Amino acid sequence: MNTRLALLALAVGAFGIGTTEFSPMGLLPVLSTDLHVSVPAAGMLVTAYALGVMAGAPVVTLLLARFPRKASLVALMGVFTIGNVMSALAPGYDTLLIARVVTSLAHGAFFGLGSIEAASLVAPARRASAIASMFMGLTIANIFGVPTATWVGEAIGWRMAFGATAGLGVLAMAMAQLALPAGGEGKMPAVRQELRVLVRPEVLRALATTVMGAGAMFTLYTYIAPVLAHVTGAGDTFITAMLALVGVGFSIGNAIGGKMADRDLTRSTTLFLVGLGVIMLALPWAALTHVGATIAILLWGAATFALVPPLQMRVMQAAHEAPGLASSINIGAFNMGNALGAALGGAVLSAGLGFPAVSYAGAALTLVGLALVWMGRSRDGSRSAVDVA
Repeated sequence: MNTRLALLALAVGAFGIGTTEFSPMGLLPVLSTDLHVSVPAAGMLVTAYALGVMAGAPVVTLLLARFPRKASLVALMGVFTIGNVMSALAPGYDTLLIARVVTSLAHGAFFGLGSIEAASLVAPARRASAIASMFMGLTIANIFGVPTATWVGEAIGWRMAFGATAGLGVLAMAMAQLALPAGGEGKMPAVRQELRVLVRPEVLRALATTVMGAGAMFTLYTYIAPVLAHVTGAGDTFITAMLALVGVGFSIGNAIGGKMADRDLTRSTTLFLVGLGVIMLALPWAALTHVGATIAILLWGAATFALVPPLQMRVMQAAHEAPGLASSINIGAFNMGNALGAALGGAVLSAGLGFPAVSYAGAALTLVGLALVWMGRSRDGSRSAVDVA
């Protein structure tokens, strides 16, 4: 078995999922015009996807538990492909909304089972790095996949964008079929037992930490364009460049986060939460100039995604008796954090506190995350060597 090729296959699947998750945000004006709905109504296509991820992750993971992980991952990319083909062929808004929900059903289970598969491919000391390798596909999607899909949607039409994304699903299916180890048959999960694992205090703390980390990120990320426009006085070209730079930061942080989480899970989580909080407090001041904004955005992007591998590993280790289900639910927790961050940033703006306060509000969520890590610190070390694969 070629471990690098297997991890690449998982990363390609993550790249496709990242592209289909985030590209509609850039296509909202096009979708709104073509479907004859308001921009907020078009935004429901994004919301419906996130809700589908949260609701579908545990259900789909349990349904696939008795099958080999390879077969499950290939099947999930099949659902992803079907959902994007449905989106490309959707005759109207309602059917596109349904297609987005269908596509979302693959998201949580793919990242959840994919994390377990990635961890099983390497030695215990390299598991966080292996998970980071898979998530690298998600970060690269923000650099190349999402801008390309947005350009295709604006130049040729949004249907072609979804059609091209479906092609990524076919590629991911083929690579997974060729590169992943066959694995053995799974077994029917003891649902009640696994659910009891998920309500243990240490598991709930780990999931809540994920919500806070993702919430801190999306408090700013959701409103990063208007923040740069109002605080920095940036134009469209600079904002577009900064959005691409965020993706670069994501990739750098993801790689660093995986390596540091392999060495010390609790310390790396603490360090990245502190770093993210400090950067978000400093960002409104740094962003007063274009040079300062560039540096701050790159560091912010790195800090946000450096948290992803340790947050994923924390949940898998805390719920080591049910790592697949817990890992999938943790993907839902990331999406819950996305919703929390967007709502918090919107509330700050609605209260008239101004755009700099959006970044400060995100920093406050990192403090809650740090408190949760501190509460559970005595347990993390004892679980560092637990077999989660």
